[in-house]
Amino acid sequence: MADPSSYRPRPGEIPDSPGVYRFRDEHRRVIYVGKAKSLRQRLANYFQDLAGLHPRTRSMVTTAASVEWTVVSTEVEALQLEYSWIKEYDPRFNVKYRDDKSYPYLAVTMNEEFPRVQVMRGHKKKGVRYFGPYAHAWAIRDTVDLMLRVFPVRTCSAGVFKNAARTGRPCLLGYIGKCSAPCVERISPEDHRELAEEFCDFMAGRTGTYLRRLERRMAEAAEEMEYERAARLRDDIGALKKAMEKNAVVLADATDADLIAVAEDELEAAVQIFHVRGGRVRGQRGWVTDKVEEITTCALVEHALQQLYGEETGDAVPREVLVPALPDPVEPVQEWLTGRRGANVSLRVPQRGDKKALMETVQRNAQQALVLHKTKRASDLTTRSRALEEISDALGLDSAPLRIECYDISHLQGDDVVASMVVFEDGLARKSEYRRFQIKGFAGQDDVRSMHEVITRRFRRYLAEKERTGEWTDGEEPGAEPGAQADPGAASAGLAEPPASTLTEDDGRPKRFAYPPQLVVVDGGAPQVAAAQRALDELGIDDIAVCGLAKRLEEVWLPGDDDPVVLPRTSEGLYLLQRIRDEAHRFAITYQRAKRAKRFRSSPLDDVPGLGETRKQALIKHFGSLKRLRSATIEQICDVPGIGRKTAETIVAALAQAVPGGPAVNTATGEIMDDTEEPGQQTGSPGEPVSTGAPDERRGQER
Repeated sequence: MADPSSYRPRPGEIPDSPGVYRFRDEHRRVIYVGKAKSLRQRLANYFQDLAGLHPRTRSMVTTAASVEWTVVSTEVEALQLEYSWIKEYDPRFNVKYRDDKSYPYLAVTMNEEFPRVQVMRGHKKKGVRYFGPYAHAWAIRDTVDLMLRVFPVRTCSAGVFKNAARTGRPCLLGYIGKCSAPCVERISPEDHRELAEEFCDFMAGRTGTYLRRLERRMAEAAEEMEYERAARLRDDIGALKKAMEKNAVVLADATDADLIAVAEDELEAAVQIFHVRGGRVRGQRGWVTDKVEEITTCALVEHALQQLYGEETGDAVPREVLVPALPDPVEPVQEWLTGRRGANVSLRVPQRGDKKALMETVQRNAQQALVLHKTKRASDLTTRSRALEEISDALGLDSAPLRIECYDISHLQGDDVVASMVVFEDGLARKSEYRRFQIKGFAGQDDVRSMHEVITRRFRRYLAEKERTGEWTDGEEPGAEPGAQADPGAASAGLAEPPASTLTEDDGRPKRFAYPPQLVVVDGGAPQVAAAQRALDELGIDDIAVCGLAKRLEEVWLPGDDDPVVLPRTSEGLYLLQRIRDEAHRFAITYQRAKRAKRFRSSPLDDVPGLGETRKQALIKHFGSLKRLRSATIEQICDVPGIGRKTAETIVAALAQAVPGGPAVNTATGEIMDDTEEPGQQTGSPGEPVSTGAPDERRGQER
């Protein structure tokens, strides 16, 4: 690992002007390319105290062995040179978007004597008109098949064309009227090129004029009683309209625009682009990247613009580009786009109307693309094995942690404090092993103390399970620590179950907390890790490793270490730890919200032993409100079907002990509701509980 001070430029050596810089490693390979408005100020940021640098930046400067720079005149030139060098050197620490597939385009080879319509992939060629990209090649062929009826342009390969010219016989498309057959000179090169130009104009969105012209010709043919020609024109119009219907109108003002959306997490980012031409979505594409450098959403958008338009000119750059966040500064990027197009380009964030609604659709596509990418990555066996090995090496474990348990604490400003335990075996979630805990040892908000309690309770049960084979305490549900509950969605998780003998006791009841993990992960930094390790030490357990994953910088903390372990951004091990931590957080928050909602819906009738939901609904339906039920006599309560005298006496006693709530308030208007109703009572149809609490206006403060 290199010391950045060993290659730091001397004071005053770096110019205070725009430019592009390159960091090289000891083998002279370029590992990072960046641009700056002021090279002196930007490069000075890399040579400060390592402890103050972001982990990704720290990893880059310690890998580098030298830095060099090139001065340019303007920020626009810096942007162009940065893009060129990233393409040339492919630096490992730069964000590089990678296509998730090679997207097909509809191409018209205007550089040939007889232009040809075909499907093309890969790099764009000079003199070829491109439309798209499309998601599937068959979508292009369907569109072309409809349009060849009106624009019979050549679609055959060079070999077929030459063979037809040699024999003097066109191919099948020439016989059925879907090709003008320039191979046998049925049409002149000039007329065929004009036909291809009309095809391109229609695909570019200039459809209204051409359709009106066909309709006028159809009407003229009908007036002249040339009904066969009028019928052919009618069918041509129908074919063109059907081709147009494949792309619905999304912007009513017939705008030409590209919409770019970004979905990201700590490690990766996905970009989705919708190409809108003439108000219709003409193409879509997407990229995914690893965030190997410290980068903001604004910088991600700038990199996406470079990737998208770095090799485009003219109309390929639309007059309007809509993004989720503007690059900083925006002026050089906008000037660069204007130069690529040769005309003014508007780069902005949509604020309202159809464009904002369409941007939300693009954003959803980006989010789904990121989720799909992560799902594919997690399902790969080789990737999971590599992730476990990387975790083992980074944490100094004797073997790969095949069973990992992760714990997280969740609360809402100190109320309803709960914890979650999620289990991953061989890199995959085992939802049937999930557990949920209520924090009972104390009241209030203390994540460190809560973590100590949860770890203590879980592994005290593990030791008890290990030492005895007798019954559990009466009244506990199988698989549940007091205050712990199994995941209700585990049955539908779709996971393969191990043999029954590994999950059940001799009497057929499920085992609980019987399997120790090789690694315990806690959501948090050094304090939470220390609390978990202290709990294990107090129980005498010394064969289970502990680590913590801090969310802010994705650092891995080990017990007793002053500095965290920083895994590379591209590490599969870090990706797996992050996924486990996020799942524990999701599971904890879900439980905490459900617990709070249940508390809001609580009723004095809940404390009546033996009174189930059906009979509670019957009581509320009979009396109309909880207040009327409270004022009823035992005899009146006995009139409710299913309620006996003993139960009625118990209900009266429970309601007498309960303290009536305050007046109900309509949270929408602030009005106090009718005095005959109480908060929490049910006046609507049975089975629809009314919340006694305020709306969930503090959800953003959940942990």
